[in-house]
Amino acid sequence: MPSFGAALRDKLRTLLNIRKPRTVHRRGPKPSVGARIFCEDVRMTVHAGMTVDLWIWLQAQGWREVIFKGDRRRYRDISTDWAMQLIDAPVERRQEVLAQAVENAVARTRPTEGGVVDSRTTGT
Repeated sequence: MPSFGAALRDKLRTLLNIRKPRTVHRRGPKPSVGARIFCEDVRMTVHAGMTVDLWIWLQAQGWREVIFKGDRRRYRDISTDWAMQLIDAPVERRQEVLAQAVENAVARTRPTEGGVVDSRTTGT
């Protein structure tokens, strides 16, 4: 857990808008099952069945693997159901399914020791 000073500095940097946007990582090999991938403020977990072809397509859309271990960013998570629909979608429907999945992504707060806390229950 960050100290009070670190939390205050974090809030101040956010309020003053002095954060630097993270650069887009280079394309890489398909992540393993269970890895997290993200695009802007949306994140999903890689499931069995994701093909190399789908991963190349996702990378062209701006998706990259979360490789920063101490990632404190807040994401909207795509549900397992939507991820599986994307995996099963024919190539010509991928864009449509991905757009629906992003639209239905649920805002989450940072992971806690007991797991991920849903922001709808905490009111944040």
